[in-house]
Amino acid sequence: MNIDRKPLGIKSYGSISLLPNSRVTPADKHCHEGQARIATEKPRDRHDEVIVQEKVDGSNVGVALLNGCIIAITRAGYLAKTSPFEQHRHWANWVESYKDRFLVVLKENGERICGEWLMQAHGTRYALRHEPFVAFDIMKEHYRLPYDDFVQRIQKGSFTIPYLIHRGNPISVQSALDRVGINGYHGAIDEIEGIVFRVQRRGELDFLVKYLKPYKKDGIYLPEQSGKEPIWNWYPYGYKLEEM
Repeated sequence: MNIDRKPLGIKSYGSISLLPNSRVTPADKHCHEGQARIATEKPRDRHDEVIVQEKVDGSNVGVALLNGCIIAITRAGYLAKTSPFEQHRHWANWVESYKDRFLVVLKENGERICGEWLMQAHGTRYALRHEPFVAFDIMKEHYRLPYDDFVQRIQKGSFTIPYLIHRGNPISVQSALDRVGINGYHGAIDEIEGIVFRVQRRGELDFLVKYLKPYKKDGIYLPEQSGKEPIWNWYPYGYKLEEM
């Protein structure tokens, strides 16, 4: 197989726009002021619903069902087993070990589970309270399942999902942060990175926005930034990586 090929022909996951006062990197953009208002202040009408979750800080990855096979991919959509990064090759092995769990969740050809692989510390260290994968979406091309459908499906594989902070009317960023606390519910040793708002309308996802703490530095534990050895939140001792 050509290691440069994207099995689905697209990226696994795109970017989420930022709420005001968030930390911004060159690759980020702020959301429209109207979206910020709907998520944090006032709904358009009774058909808006706001769901707020803890943002976990790892590597965005995916698992796709393609022609009956379970395939581990990176955020960019490439095969994880071909990645130059060790954490992604471990991700491919982990998916292979638990492929039966993914098979009971994924239904359609091309459908995928998107989530965060918390094996390696990026900007937050974890003493994990669960396995190193946290699922946050089931997608088919660019369509995301509504939250309740996602939860119902993902539970079939007994996967962890981000902690639910709030559901209902808009809620301010500060109120949501107060509810989740400094270290959140996934075992963060450092402060959590932020929170994610899912705004649904008439039962379907309308848009996503997120808030990243402005003083929380991105990727400070990655060797390419720190100049030090990687920090592992979890490591499969005795687990042999496939050769590239």
